[in-house]
Amino acid sequence: MAISKIRKRKRRVFILIWSVVVLASAFLFMSKDIDEVKRFQKWVYQFVFQFPAVQKANQENSIKSTQFNYGDEIDRLAKEYGLSATYLKSLVVLECSGRKPVKPRFEKHVFRKLQKVRDGKRNQFEQITKEDLHDASDDALKNLASSWGPFQLRGYKCLHLEVKVSDIRGEDALDWGVRWIHMEYGHLMKNKRYKDAFHYHNTGRVFPSDGKPLTHDPTYVEKGLRYMGLF
Repeated sequence: MAISKIRKRKRRVFILIWSVVVLASAFLFMSKDIDEVKRFQKWVYQFVFQFPAVQKANQENSIKSTQFNYGDEIDRLAKEYGLSATYLKSLVVLECSGRKPVKPRFEKHVFRKLQKVRDGKRNQFEQITKEDLHDASDDALKNLASSWGPFQLRGYKCLHLEVKVSDIRGEDALDWGVRWIHMEYGHLMKNKRYKDAFHYHNTGRVFPSDGKPLTHDPTYVEKGLRYMGLF
């Protein structure tokens, strides 16, 4: 009986989502206002993914994908560096939903800051100076301004690790990501300050004392802590 109710509930959610998609498709076909189309697409996306059943299914899939694609390797690296495997797996869920391979994410605002450093219009950016970037082309800066791998590590972190950007976006991306985490804020994990660790990974700062997160997604830290209990 319980299984039957769950199936009926899922069927209703599917029908509702499908109806929204059909209506959205009709609207997009008729509309000529690009900005209006984009706003409507964003609304449809938010509308569909606010359903608890959809959110739960996505969460379960992300956790399974993370365990399947990265679980054994994360367990090995966590033991090697003395870090929490459940934290690292939860971070992968937050950053790439366990996907493999992971598409890079270009961050234009970071690119502009790196450009200013290279061109002498800014003294430094996260300890990166003109000397580090003096011969970097715009294409090279785009790689440095993109986030790579399962932890979505920004390309310029390769300069902190003293390796090439190709290292942190290649087959050893997970390894280099764990090395950077260990070097940058591993002490937070070793002291079980996971709330601070999640916030630091996303913003470069520990969780604010006023209780207001600086993360782009205000629930980023909350989700990370919840995922830790699911591995």
